[in-house]
Amino acid sequence: MADAPATHNQASAKDAGGSELLPLFLKLGGRRVLLVGGGPVATSKAESLAATGAHVDVVAPLLTPALSALAASRGYRVFARGFEPADVDGAWLVIAAAPPEVNRAVADAAEARQIFVVAVDDLASASAYGGGVVRRAGVTFAISTEGAAPALAGLLREGLEAVIPDEPVLASWVTEAKSLRPVWRAARVPMTERRPLLLAALNRLYETPASGRVP
Repeated sequence: MADAPATHNQASAKDAGGSELLPLFLKLGGRRVLLVGGGPVATSKAESLAATGAHVDVVAPLLTPALSALAASRGYRVFARGFEPADVDGAWLVIAAAPPEVNRAVADAAEARQIFVVAVDDLASASAYGGGVVRRAGVTFAISTEGAAPALAGLLREGLEAVIPDEPVLASWVTEAKSLRPVWRAARVPMTERRPLLLAALNRLYETPASGRVP
């Protein structure tokens, strides 16, 4: 008997191993995120989610004092029990920060519902990966090793922090870019032509004070 054809979901999962990642930044404000786990790693992830404005549900038998306090202050819903597959229903994103066997159950439930899972330090259970993140002056830099070497991503993040311009300088770049964007859009300047124009504009920020520009 011939094998039954794989479903779209199954085929995608099989093909994912040899595929490159698509970097994305998610807008989670007002959207439900499920966090499974109550330990220090889950606490760190909950702190990262706090700035996104997501509606976070936490599922874990026990929570660290810091996570309990954060959940109370941010209005996170807490379910003090083990994970159940139905917990992923309605979530836009799932973060699994629990023991491997729990992460596996979370991944299976999310895969069946076509929901992405960030499984912290658990490559086999992840369909999405977090990254080393640097945020400065409204600019976000993120580094990923496709989940294979999170410590290296952290080291590279520290290196980026050392070479990225300080907040006031980067803020001036952002301000200049924002002011020029509507001008270029109105003139229908192609994206490829905007970059050299922006570089020239940023260089003018560093002209001598005699030119009337701030150095």
